[in-house]
Amino acid sequence: MNKSLKQSPVVPAGFGPGALAMAIANPGALGTIEAYIGAVNRLPVLTADQETSLARRYQETEDLGAARELVLSHLRLVVAIARQYLGYGLPHADLIQEGNVGLMKAVKRFDPERGVRLVSFAIHWVKAEIHEYILKNWKLVKVATTKAQRKLFFNLRSMKKDSRSLTPDQVTEIATALNVRPQDVTDMEVRLSGQDMALEGRGTDDGETDFAPIAYLSDEGQHEPTQVLEGRRRDELHGVGLHSALDALDDRSRRIIEARWLKDEGGLTLQELASEFGVSAERIRQIEARAMVKMRGALAEYA
Repeated sequence: MNKSLKQSPVVPAGFGPGALAMAIANPGALGTIEAYIGAVNRLPVLTADQETSLARRYQETEDLGAARELVLSHLRLVVAIARQYLGYGLPHADLIQEGNVGLMKAVKRFDPERGVRLVSFAIHWVKAEIHEYILKNWKLVKVATTKAQRKLFFNLRSMKKDSRSLTPDQVTEIATALNVRPQDVTDMEVRLSGQDMALEGRGTDDGETDFAPIAYLSDEGQHEPTQVLEGRRRDELHGVGLHSALDALDDRSRRIIEARWLKDEGGLTLQELASEFGVSAERIRQIEARAMVKMRGALAEYA
């Protein structure tokens, strides 16, 4: 909807300049959520004729004053709907704020000629905005990404008779009622029962910090992306790359390299290998040097 509709609503008598206008965009602007609720509950309710007249005026002339009056007269509806979703642990003011957005969308699309009151038409839009807000903010990991999951998300809690886990019969009953699979009901119950946990601890009065997952999840080693990539490349070089380079050598050269450089505890000397192969130490050094050059060529693709 036009931004001016959201930012410049009519201010009823008895409120300071702009106070309720700010509250529509931010329900906490009046000081407390209770003050906001008290304010909107004192706003007059439109009659059917007044509502139709204002809706026609807005539809025909885009008179924002008419739209504002329609919005203000239905703010109490948003408060009532938002109260139904307090069980998700999200701030009441935020729920109301999102519901207000839905109300304004409803006013923009409302057709007074269909013979339906705005309150009935707006319920869908208000709930849709609140649902979207809850799904985006209730969990870091999204719990409802399909239409069936959304239906489960917003109905499962009310359909459970108590806080205990569902029995197989209850799972089947709910699945039938909502036209979803029993497995979907079981999965959603598990996901809803999980609790969010702060990654970082909060400070305490004595200056200490609560123990939190960040203490044991953090990696004290590599954090910067290029360091991580370098580490992976190094691991690949030491693993697959080294074996590939050794496979490229003849048996004698491989024996010399492994004996000189790949022993866990100290490699053999040139003289020891010279005795093993019956050649001079200088000859062993030459074979070793050529093998190193050949291995560097084989490792080039991993470097």
